[in-house]
Amino acid sequence: MKLTSIIAIYFLCFVASAFFLLPFGVKTTEEVGGESVPGQAESAPHQFDLKRHLIRAAIVAAIFFALFYANWAFGWITPDDIDLYHRV
Repeated sequence: MKLTSIIAIYFLCFVASAFFLLPFGVKTTEEVGGESVPGQAESAPHQFDLKRHLIRAAIVAAIFFALFYANWAFGWITPDDIDLYHRV
């Protein structure tokens, strides 16, 4: 696998992980006991820590990419394994 492919696939894993992890570890203003700003949604996070979120996403993406690369190298699951049209 080329280095550019590795970087692109890791980036895709990173973006997917960052999106998937958005609702985890976030507390609303009500849960923290603070006052809401007028017009603020009740579900809005009290404080969003971007650095912490990106570090978590990088770790999860590294795990996903390691599993993807191991599957690519060892061939655990191939396209023939998930072919639903030509099964015998």
